[in-house]
Amino acid sequence: MSHETEKTEFADFFQKSWEPCLKAVVASTGSVELAEDQVAEAFTRAWLAWRKVRRHPAPRAWVVRTALNTGASWWRRRLRELPLAGHDTTATGGADDGLDAALLTALRHLPDRQREVIALRVFLDLDVDTIAVHLGIAPATVRVHLSRAITTLRHQLSPSQAMEVDR
Repeated sequence: MSHETEKTEFADFFQKSWEPCLKAVVASTGSVELAEDQVAEAFTRAWLAWRKVRRHPAPRAWVVRTALNTGASWWRRRLRELPLAGHDTTATGGADDGLDAALLTALRHLPDRQREVIALRVFLDLDVDTIAVHLGIAPATVRVHLSRAITTLRHQLSPSQAMEVDR
């Protein structure tokens, strides 16, 4: 495959995948700005490893996982830093991210694995088996996390907000 063909293929993947990947990471991190940085880094890594990523069974999931791993590395580094009083704030979802603030708040209160499963299922529309492979857990475990997360979100959100998650 020529370099120009790879560039075109990746550009198409990027254009179609940026928004769903960003929403999945925002749902997991709760911060649009942090998610944008992590997703940008993940897409950079995807481009650098495009021959491998394009053959992945779920390239969008690869990007999201890479973005979340980038975030985990960022938090580990940040824990070693000393914050400046009043200067380290975290932003929550803004009006232009397309996600309901109450939904983001509810998602942030879920355990990490439940939040990951919801993000991969709802925002990337991956099936249970693909999520299981991607997270390295059994499909039954994915179903349990998904069920528990949806039950929790139903109790925390109004009926109209909960319908977004049930998709």
